Amino acid sequence: MNWRYKHTALALCTLAFTATMVARLVISPLVPRITAQFGVTNATIGLALSGMWLAYALAQFPSGVLGDKHGERPVILAAVGATAVASLLIAASPSVSAFTLFTVVLGAGAGLHYSVATTFLAKQYDDIGRAIGVHVAGGPIAGLAAPPLAAIVGSRYGWRAGILLGVAAAVPVFLVFAWRVRPTEPVRPDQAVRERFALGPLVELLSRPPILYTTALATLGAFSWQATASFLPTFLEVGGGLSTALSALLFSLYFLVHGGTQPITGSLSDRFGRDATAMGTMSAGIAGYGLLVATARFDLGLAPTIVAVGLVGIAMSWGAPVQSRFMDLLSEAERGAGFGLVRTAYMMLGATGSVVVGTISDVAGWASAFGLLAGVMTLGLAALLANRLLGLGY
Repeated sequence: MNWRYKHTALALCTLAFTATMVARLVISPLVPRITAQFGVTNATIGLALSGMWLAYALAQFPSGVLGDKHGERPVILAAVGATAVASLLIAASPSVSAFTLFTVVLGAGAGLHYSVATTFLAKQYDDIGRAIGVHVAGGPIAGLAAPPLAAIVGSRYGWRAGILLGVAAAVPVFLVFAWRVRPTEPVRPDQAVRERFALGPLVELLSRPPILYTTALATLGAFSWQATASFLPTFLEVGGGLSTALSALLFSLYFLVHGGTQPITGSLSDRFGRDATAMGTMSAGIAGYGLLVATARFDLGLAPTIVAVGLVGIAMSWGAPVQSRFMDLLSEAERGAGFGLVRTAYMMLGATGSVVVGTISDVAGWASAFGLLAGVMTLGLAALLANRLLGLGY
């Protein structure tokens, strides 16, 4: 392969996504220490994490508007820079209230990246599914390294030191991205930003049946992804009786599978269709979450747990086919703000995954909490099958 600028752009956008994800994912394996430090419940930290993901979701549409107005490069740099600053503030939090506030700030800053980066890459590549798959893999790359490092650093130096890994990831990426990525041409430099927030066009776009249907699918995936990213290590440790180190290692395995399958599912969706590929990921989710619940309830041992974690990793690669589906439905002129709008919609709804699963774990136990996720994947598969078998045309 001849290395070209588009490959540099893809590599650095992926690394930027990795950096913003590292800062968010180092929190998950530190949850038991954070709850102990502040004397709060899983539901309280789950609320903070849901706030982070909600802020991340709300930033998607404004980031697309800003990208159209100013070009994608400065928006991505702002996202990575804000990630570093917010991580530093979280590490210095004197109370759970401050922790929650700065976690929300982290979500808002990191949320500036993904929509504009995806739009930027869509301009560089014709095989959008594959490019999106590689870009999305930046999150799992973070998940592969960040949780075990956070667990090790947190156990030795405290949870605040673990949070600082987000700063260490973001600063060098910011510098390299600023150095190697060229300034980008804005799509709508002369249009007033307030015009992009007019309610009528936004409602019209979201109410298109294929967009509405795809948003519903993405909401189910986002709910499951965010709950898994927030609580899988705690489920394995508290619900499954595994050690902190082994739970963090399996969390990394989840992200290894998740990252490795994202480009594959993206390529498969280019070749065999978005819906057929998404059905495969939802099926894996039903099997994976179901097996996790069985291992927790019946103490089936480590081997089934490893298989379950791998299946969940495959399931959460739904993003490549479903997000590519959005890009197929949006015109080139709509992709910047339009993709940001639909991401705000489905991620805002999906952000409830952390607090819902955290609350259910407090009330009914971890097996019930993760059993809910198996049900969510079942609903997604049923929607896809209904669309295909009944010829609904969504």
